[in-house]
Amino acid sequence: MHRRPTRGLRGTAALAVLTLALAACGGSEEEGSASDDTSAAAAESSTPRVAVTYENGVAVLDGESLEVVEEFETEEFTRLNAAGDGRNVFLTTSEGFQVLDTQEPALTDTVFAAEAAGHVVRHGGRTVLFADGTGETTIFGTDALLESDGQLPEATTYQAPEAHHGVSIVLEDGTLLTTIGDEESRSGAMALEADGEDYTEVARNEECPGIHGEGTAADEAVVFGCEDGALLYRDGAFEKLQAPDEFGRMGNAYVSETSPLVVGDYKTDPDAEGYELTQVALIDTEQGTLEPVALPDGVAYTWRGVVRGPDDLAYILGTDGSIHVMDPATGEITDEFPVVEPWEGPADWQDPHPALTVHDDVAYVAEPASKQVHAVDLTTGEITASVTLDHEPNEMAANLD
Repeated sequence: MHRRPTRGLRGTAALAVLTLALAACGGSEEEGSASDDTSAAAAESSTPRVAVTYENGVAVLDGESLEVVEEFETEEFTRLNAAGDGRNVFLTTSEGFQVLDTQEPALTDTVFAAEAAGHVVRHGGRTVLFADGTGETTIFGTDALLESDGQLPEATTYQAPEAHHGVSIVLEDGTLLTTIGDEESRSGAMALEADGEDYTEVARNEECPGIHGEGTAADEAVVFGCEDGALLYRDGAFEKLQAPDEFGRMGNAYVSETSPLVVGDYKTDPDAEGYELTQVALIDTEQGTLEPVALPDGVAYTWRGVVRGPDDLAYILGTDGSIHVMDPATGEITDEFPVVEPWEGPADWQDPHPALTVHDDVAYVAEPASKQVHAVDLTTGEITASVTLDHEPNEMAANLD
């Protein structure tokens, strides 16, 4: 048991060469290419590493022993996202997306400049960055940073009609899915087909108020969260999945690309204070269904506390201090692993509070109250390593996805 009618609208998608030299850095994705060889070599030589932020700094930990390998000074609050290449992590700062090399380790000078840098999405051999302050999407080959020798790789960009807090994803056939919104509100998403240096809109849906987050399940079924359910894109079309509650907000999708089942966070009270949640949304992308399921009495979680792991199960870090193992097909809790002391959710989303990230069968749990990070074998529930830091850990990212 242990175990997010064709309208003919064109956007601008300028081909932006973001580096002044090293033209070979934009590698091909064909089999047997130099890109594949570089990626394979990097994977063979890489050891698991975990990046952990704290106030004014970021630490790189050995993924097995949790020994602190190196620490770097940063801004007061920064965010972390894996680049997807098995080596690099993006540190989101006021300047944009800064590359943290976890193997060197080094906080590099490589920065994808962005105003209000936001979501990072990895899928189908591409990494996609979204700048909230401008509405610009930047797209590059996921392995390109491994080949760029410290330079920014070749990338393409898409400029949204208006800036907003959004997200984009590129499917394997090149279709760009991106959110619709402005500084005041967000309403849905559209699908764009590459047309030379432009994009042509092929589908849209604006029945997703407050659209936020995305996740890609099996067969490239993409789910976005809405304030009244979710928005599903599959087989070239959008479908609204209505929540059973008048306000049933899903803001984050926790997915496995080998499972059609999606787990989302779920909130029913728009006026609730704090960030503790007691229900999850279970979505079946094949059946097109959304069902809220309550956690056991006395157990809550935050958006930082859900991952997918072994056997495509969901693992939820509860306020009782345990990781609860959920079958996303039924919502049944099949096991629980005590890890940290009971805790309360934060008053502000940026405040340090227990967080969960995963690599393969190992979960990494941040416990700010004790200044500790723990490694947990999700197949057994065993805590395999722990470390006490000099600072309260906040966000985390593993270098290998």
